[in-house]
Amino acid sequence: MRIGLEQAGWRVVWANDIDEDKCQMYRGHFKNDTSHFELGDVHEVDPASIPAVALATASFPCNDLSLAGARRGLQGRHSSAFWGFLHAIDGMRSRRPPLVMLENVPGFLTSNAGRDFKDVCIALNGLGYSVDAFIIDAAMFVPQSRQRLFLIGSLDSSRARAVNQTPIFYQSQCRPAALAEFILLHPDIRWKIRPLPQVKGKATRLDAILEDLPPSSEYWWSKTRAEYLLDQMSGKHREIADRMISGREISYGTVFRRVRNGISMAELRTDGIAGCLRTPRGGSGRQILFAASNGRYDVRLLTPKECARLMGADDYRITVPMNQALFGFGDAVCVPVIRWIASNYLTPAWKELYVREAA
Repeated sequence: MRIGLEQAGWRVVWANDIDEDKCQMYRGHFKNDTSHFELGDVHEVDPASIPAVALATASFPCNDLSLAGARRGLQGRHSSAFWGFLHAIDGMRSRRPPLVMLENVPGFLTSNAGRDFKDVCIALNGLGYSVDAFIIDAAMFVPQSRQRLFLIGSLDSSRARAVNQTPIFYQSQCRPAALAEFILLHPDIRWKIRPLPQVKGKATRLDAILEDLPPSSEYWWSKTRAEYLLDQMSGKHREIADRMISGREISYGTVFRRVRNGISMAELRTDGIAGCLRTPRGGSGRQILFAASNGRYDVRLLTPKECARLMGADDYRITVPMNQALFGFGDAVCVPVIRWIASNYLTPAWKELYVREAA
């Protein structure tokens, strides 16, 4: 978040997270500017300790908004962090930031049949914010499939436009049909829908972000371990892998292990785009690279440097162990996505609010 905002001309002056590992990773990169990082539970943050800012952002945990989290929603142990953020903003009173931006998985839109997303919108309305929402896939910029929902709140006293159109009126590249329909069906939410330009990213392919590791690298798996992964593939995925192995030119794919009908399966993706980076816990969720050609194949995990590149943070200084780095990148936002949002939405919106206040 910080890197993307700074690349668009913004300056970060305060940050918070409860996780010591992520704090360590943050301070390992931002070595000369770490005094503003407040480690601790957002529910316990003193609003008076937060400086007056133009923008407040929050990426609260998605654990309870996904199927894997049994859809516990905003009342779940992790995703309830949103209410701590809201309490902090409320406590700032007259110093509330003109803009807020929330980020989460697209499942936030449908969590608890849409009630969670509505509750958040209404809660922001209650603090004086009109809201807008859109979805951007990081694959428009980097070779990673990573859709994220962004909710923007604007502290604006002007009258918001009434929702009285059809879904197609709101539908666009970044506002798919499901989101457009949600906007239309919730006129009780105070919306302020801002036109968005077409996203024109410069996405690369997976092979462009891979490190050139020698065969002796400890990252490469043993033959036995690699064979076990191949045996975990379904017939369809095994056929794809066999074609890669028999090819003359080296080709790459990524693999995630998923449980299907109680059985751990290895699912291979070969479209030049990595799957969505996750936060590995207990050894699961780590993305695997499958490289093959000329009758052989090699297998390893994606390296922390490769994960940094998949997040658009190519120059990130990695000063922590591998699993800690993978957790940090899997829990982050994609840098060029944030840069695009800042340049095409946040900065123009701030200038409009600032000019109105100055007048």
